[in-house]
Amino acid sequence: MLSPPSRSSPLLSAVLACASGAVMVLGFAPFGWYPFVFIGLLGFLAALNGASPKAGLLRGWLFGVGLMGFGVFWIRISLNEFGNMDTWVAHLLTAVFVSTIALFFGLLGWLARRLDRGPTWLGPLLLFPGLYILVEWLRGWLFTGFPWLSLGYTQIDGPLGGFAPLLGVYGVGLLILLSAGLLWGLLRWSGRGRVAAGVALVLIWGGGMLLKQVSWTDPSGPSFRAAVVQASIPQSMKWDPEQLVSTMELYWDLTERNLDADLVVWPETAIPDFLHHVRGVLIEPMAARAREEGTEIVLGIPVMESDTGRHFNALLSIGSREDLYAKRHLVPFGEFMPFKAWLGPLVDLFEVPLSDFSRGSSERPLLAVGDRLAGVSICYEDAFPAEVSQALPEAEFLINVSNDAWFGDSLAPHQHLEMARMRALENGRYLLRATNTGISAIIDQRGRVLGVIPAFVRGDFVAEVRPYAGATPYAKIGNGLSIGLAAGMVLVGLGVARFGYSRSVEA
Repeated sequence: MLSPPSRSSPLLSAVLACASGAVMVLGFAPFGWYPFVFIGLLGFLAALNGASPKAGLLRGWLFGVGLMGFGVFWIRISLNEFGNMDTWVAHLLTAVFVSTIALFFGLLGWLARRLDRGPTWLGPLLLFPGLYILVEWLRGWLFTGFPWLSLGYTQIDGPLGGFAPLLGVYGVGLLILLSAGLLWGLLRWSGRGRVAAGVALVLIWGGGMLLKQVSWTDPSGPSFRAAVVQASIPQSMKWDPEQLVSTMELYWDLTERNLDADLVVWPETAIPDFLHHVRGVLIEPMAARAREEGTEIVLGIPVMESDTGRHFNALLSIGSREDLYAKRHLVPFGEFMPFKAWLGPLVDLFEVPLSDFSRGSSERPLLAVGDRLAGVSICYEDAFPAEVSQALPEAEFLINVSNDAWFGDSLAPHQHLEMARMRALENGRYLLRATNTGISAIIDQRGRVLGVIPAFVRGDFVAEVRPYAGATPYAKIGNGLSIGLAAGMVLVGLGVARFGYSRSVEA
């Protein structure tokens, strides 16, 4: 039976909280050992058990430091190796970022202990799950958002993944937390309480496995052949003007051997020059060749407005027709500088090429690819589920292009692929993912990877892609249902605590 740390051992509780966050990283890609998420959550619950609100704040923050410190410390690679910062500066700024993001979990710990004044089941079954998801959702949009390592991603291959087309990643996360609360009950309760917890777990997990068999969307036509290409240009060479010709030759060689496909997808900013610079010498000849072969090409390229000088991170579709999508959700400090006027000379620390993009104005993330419509996202945009779902029901398939070379040989490319898989599952659409150095992949409508081009490998992957019509419940409702459920759990928990309902499951 799990025994919580003694109230007189704050150091042990603090260590347990931090270790619990760290162990949860094993539930995400590339590990995919999702049972460790439950171990981490049970450890976090034990660390919070009996704590004061002040201690809950500290232990929640330490949990966040463990989760984010081990899960996203790869941010320092982009700062040090590609942002030209000194190693100590990159590590310091990454530590500051991790410590800041961990404050969300500190808020969770404080609220969980501040509000938990009811029966023993109140915290693990209502308040903790609801508050965790509300804070996770807040982290996903506040200050443009950082939704990395949302709990639901750990179930992309697990039984609870069946709920993703219904509730999205936040709803799956809520069920993970509810399951952790029920596991807490199995370990700590007795009698009918323990039986009820076991039955509830069977119903939730069994329901998830049954839902995996349900098709929420329908094929809308015959399949087509699609290829994703990956030239694996090192980030240190990507923006070198002297490498432009050789880069284009590599991409065209990969494309030319796939001109029998109906669609070829290049990565984000695969062409490291502005569209108006290369239109005559590169884009128009490629478009003409694509039309001759009956192929469509979608490629990443920066675009500049001639009248304003503003530039955009864009996707261009060429072949039988031309269409353009400009990225709408930009990465702070990577594609634009927030508080630029306030930061002053500190801006010079971020030596990132084209780090002053403007936001695209498209109402919805749609791109015409020949006679089909694709739902598109560029890099970081696919981390925001509601934004991707805006393309439905018109989009017949999804495209994500990215440049994960910024993060080297780390956990980041694997975690990003896992997020793309969740977007395919949530929306019931195939997803084509092309990245500069990997991991490129084609994913089916159930989030299953049909094939990949591994990281730092030059190559291509071709598969039959089926267009789909209709919309999953999640695509129709968005995050409203799961966030509403989380808020409802908190409100019910507050009502129970306020009106003094003190009947304990342990009784």
